[in-house]
Parts: sequence; structure tokens; C-alpha cells
Amino acid sequence: MLAGDGPGRQAGPGGGAGGALDYTLLDDEALIVRLVQRDVRALDTLYARYSRPAFSLALKIIGDREVVEEVVQEVFLRLWTRAHTFDPQRGKLLSWLLTITHHRAVDELRRRRSQPETEGFQEQLAASDEPASDPSETYAQIEDREVVQSALAQLPPAQRVPIQMAYYGGLTQVEIAQSLKEPLGTIKTRMRLGMQKLRVLLAGRDDDSRRLGTERA
Repeated sequence: MLAGDGPGRQAGPGGGAGGALDYTLLDDEALIVRLVQRDVRALDTLYARYSRPAFSLALKIIGDREVVEEVVQEVFLRLWTRAHTFDPQRGKLLSWLLTITHHRAVDELRRRRSQPETEGFQEQLAASDEPASDPSETYAQIEDREVVQSALAQLPPAQRVPIQMAYYGGLTQVEIAQSLKEPLGTIKTRMRLGMQKLRVLLAGRDDDSRRLGTERA
């Protein structure tokens, strides 16, 4: 599940002598209390309880199941990190989660529509660490690889490392998560954020190059 190897799984109060507490019998507010205490079983229970409606809502908005899976993981990751902000006086937990899901799905849809497709970017990244094998390779091509490497160096290690493992090592996201001992949802989020930052960094470099060319003209 999203939280992966989280805090120790302890039986909560009321489990009885020698018996573990059945978390599925707890209401949302009781689970939130345990979630604030970093009880991963509470998150597992809430994920099982509400991930399906969150997925259905995000799928209606985005339509891409793979992207929707990432959105849902991010929603429950936010629940894990910000459970203390939930106020039961303002509404039910499901409504809170669906509101977050809706906002996140709409943001993702807008991002996908507004950003130009970057086909070939991954191939450029994958080749950016390979030495030139063609003596006729232009300086511009060599410079492009150096720009990508420079942009990668500006990413936080948590985002840079899985991207390098994917595109230089050829590992899948599942393999990266297992290697780094991180939840798969966390790895997907870090890689997605890292790729977004790379595009911004490279776009900024392109703008600087065009501006410099104009000044020189």
C-alpha cells in the first residue's frame, strides 16, 4: 500500500487480551486519530475504504487510468502527511478526500493540456550520459547533453536518483521502489515532480539561448 513499511503495526487500545484490534470496525474519526499518531494500519484501512470512490472520480476527470492511479496515491499520501488538518466538524472524511481528489485531478488535467508534448525528451535524457560515438556529431548536440546533465544536477537527490535509475539503469518504477525501499506511490510522485522541474529548467535554458541569440543579432 501507499505507506509501505511505515511505523510499527501496534494493536490499539481495546484490542483485548491477546487479541488485535479490528480496524475495519473503527469509524473515520477514530482512524484519523490513529493516523495522526502515524499508525500505518489506519491508513491501510482508509485506503481500502475510500480509494475506489476517489479513483472513480479522478477517472471521470482525467480518463487515463495510469495517471489516475498516481493521483489517488498522491491523495492518500497527503492524507498520511496532513491528517491533522482534517476537521470532522466541517464534513465527512470522504467528502474531504473527494475534494482533494477533484482539485488534484483538475490540476493534472490542466497541466497535461497546457504543457506541450515532450516526445523524445526521455530519449534525450537516456542518451545524455553516453559518450559521442559519431565524430560528425555537432557541438549543439554535445551541448544539449551537457544541458540535461546540468539540469539533473539541480534536482533534489530524492527526485534525481530515481530518474537516473530509470533512464540510465533501465529500471522500472517498481524495481526502483524495491531498490530504494520506498513506497511505489512515493517513487512515482518524486519522478513526476522531477520530470516537471527538468522541463522547466530546460525550457528556461532555451529561453535564455533565444534571448542571447536575439541580443547578438
